[in-house]
Amino acid sequence: MAVLTTRARKASPAAATGADLISTLGSPAGHGRSRWWWLWLLILAIVLGALVAGWWFFGSRRPSTPLYQTAEVSRGDLVVRVTATGNLQPINQVDVGSELSGIMESVLVDVNDKVKRGQVLAQLDVSRLQDQLANARGALAAAQAQANLAAATVKETRLQFSRLSSLFKLSHGEHPAKADVDTAEAAWQRALASQASARAAVTQAQASLSTGETNLAKASIRSPIDGVVLSRTIEPGQTVAASLQAPVLFTLAEDLSKMELQVDVDEADVGMVRDGQRAEFTVDAYPGREYPAKVRRVGFGSQTKDGVVSYLTVLTVDNSDLSLRPGMTATASIVVNERRNVLLVPSAALRFTPVTTTGAAAPASGSLVNRLMPHRPRGVAAKPTAQPGATRQVWILRDGQPLALPVSIGASDGKQSEVTAGELKAGMQVITGRVGASP
Repeated sequence: MAVLTTRARKASPAAATGADLISTLGSPAGHGRSRWWWLWLLILAIVLGALVAGWWFFGSRRPSTPLYQTAEVSRGDLVVRVTATGNLQPINQVDVGSELSGIMESVLVDVNDKVKRGQVLAQLDVSRLQDQLANARGALAAAQAQANLAAATVKETRLQFSRLSSLFKLSHGEHPAKADVDTAEAAWQRALASQASARAAVTQAQASLSTGETNLAKASIRSPIDGVVLSRTIEPGQTVAASLQAPVLFTLAEDLSKMELQVDVDEADVGMVRDGQRAEFTVDAYPGREYPAKVRRVGFGSQTKDGVVSYLTVLTVDNSDLSLRPGMTATASIVVNERRNVLLVPSAALRFTPVTTTGAAAPASGSLVNRLMPHRPRGVAAKPTAQPGATRQVWILRDGQPLALPVSIGASDGKQSEVTAGELKAGMQVITGRVGASP
């Protein structure tokens, strides 16, 4: 029993010493392996990121074959048009008003009524005008009476002067006295002056009477033309005040079977518009119908609306079926040029220029961050539109590569342009744009 106890006690220090050593060596070794794993993962992520960035940076600059969009050159008719908007108006539109003030007694027509020249449209109250007319007639009668009295006085004084003059001559100046003869002559001259004044008073009275009659006639508002009533702004019983200007009571249109379209032509297009050019226009009321028209006048005076300079152009319109109405908004298309059986090329081909490519990518400059940052793709600058008579170039594909052909350009409608000279032939394919690149 004593031996066994001693061995057990001797073995215990050795076991404790081994456990402590394992514990001491094992803990740092495990912590070191964890650190190495995180370090390897970080290195692997950096390498993968560098590979992806290098593939994007250098792979995007590998030369590729561009793909182009083409269109066929053809022969056909080219019609150049100028588009403008405006409103329909009657050829002759008249505003009817009143020169007199007063109460409207009656209105005899309404909107859309057809009227004849001289027809009474409305009637003012004429009681005051009739009183004024009666007063003028009385004044004329009084003036005529005074004129008759003056005429009698002239006759009397003339006879008196003649009698005294005869006696003076027969008596060789002895009888009557010379002063009496002169007095009679003066009386006769005064009578003549009074007669002239009376005649002038008669003329004034006649003028006043004529004015009264004219005012009485103007109390009846009459139509100045044959036409139709477009609008009226008066009702029976309303007071008409014509103090400074005649108020508009009715608006009449002379003949709606013939109208005019007034459009605003932009300053960039007015140089192509001429009198006599044909046109077509549409209105919202009949969207599927085109009405013919003809340019009658291109105005020289400019007008500015919202900063846009335009010129008023008038087109004549046939409205025999009366489907068009004044004030309708119309969109007109004026034919300014027509070319028959000409060589046509798409206008997009005149604006195209191929992008120059090289076998190697251009060296990049700047820092690594600048190289890795995405940039805006390189494009082709827009080319100005072709002008008539200008020499331009179009591109065709030959052996897969763009080849430039010089051409002379004529008329253009924006979509197609006329080719007047050059090596371009009908049926050839011209490049109109780039659609991408093949890998």
